[in-house]
Amino acid sequence: MLFYLVKRLGLAVAIVVLAVTLLFIMIQSVPGDPAAVVLGPRATPEQKALINEKMGLDEPLPVQLVTFFGNVATGDLGTDVFTQRPVADIVFGQMPYTIILILTSITWAALIGIPLGAYSAIRRNSVIDKIIGVLSVSAIAIPSFVMAVYALLIFAVQLNWLPAIGLGEGFWGGLRHLILPAFAVGVGWVGYIARIVRASMLEVLGETHIRMARSFGLRESRIVFRYALTLAILPTVTVLGVGMAHLLSASVFAEVVFARPGLGALIVQAVDTRNYPVVMGTVLVTTALFVISTTIADLINAALDPRVRESL
Repeated sequence: MLFYLVKRLGLAVAIVVLAVTLLFIMIQSVPGDPAAVVLGPRATPEQKALINEKMGLDEPLPVQLVTFFGNVATGDLGTDVFTQRPVADIVFGQMPYTIILILTSITWAALIGIPLGAYSAIRRNSVIDKIIGVLSVSAIAIPSFVMAVYALLIFAVQLNWLPAIGLGEGFWGGLRHLILPAFAVGVGWVGYIARIVRASMLEVLGETHIRMARSFGLRESRIVFRYALTLAILPTVTVLGVGMAHLLSASVFAEVVFARPGLGALIVQAVDTRNYPVVMGTVLVTTALFVISTTIADLINAALDPRVRESL
């Protein structure tokens, strides 16, 4: 397990470096002059050159990339062009809001999707199974930004059950303001998780050890929860780890629609103002979050299934 952990962490670092390098090149190719955005249309060429020098944009792209990773190694993500605040303070100040939104979304989706998928597999081809299947596919097919807009219009504007925008004050106020964004981000994953658990459960229920357990006269509930669901949940763990990337992208729309702070809203604002230090700092952190989530999912799978440790 320790050897697997070392190899998986080395792979995670390589993925972060490669992903950030590609994103760095893509961001640098975005049209627009950052100095002109910062200084306005009346800026002189000398002022623009000073801003470009301050942001390091006057250097060749390979030099910029090496400088960026060198600063990251020392914990320096750069300085915000507009406020002169350290980018690390800005990014890590917004990160908890996004993490809370993502964890809340995936938690409630898993708590509903896993039982639905397991029950659907046990009652295969029944009316309830077909209803769950239709609802699951419908939830998957609806984009998160569409769900966010309609959730806002129905539950906040029309019914006035929940607050529309902001964070709220105190624990209960924050919880009420979190319900709609978490619903919009996680509803599609209820269907996705339910379909994965159903397919995996059907496969496991047909295996030899399940038939043997039934031949020994074990209770069906014990067979389902102790032997079948334990194995069927493994693909779901992997999907939840990979799903962090999709949840991060979905959180962008939720944070914009519901006017919540977070990494999604931060990167949209930074791209709009060509604030490259903030963009790169946010990209680095979100990429690291994605890789960390997939690594944790792989480690959990490896702990539960020894065959995974032998595959890397």
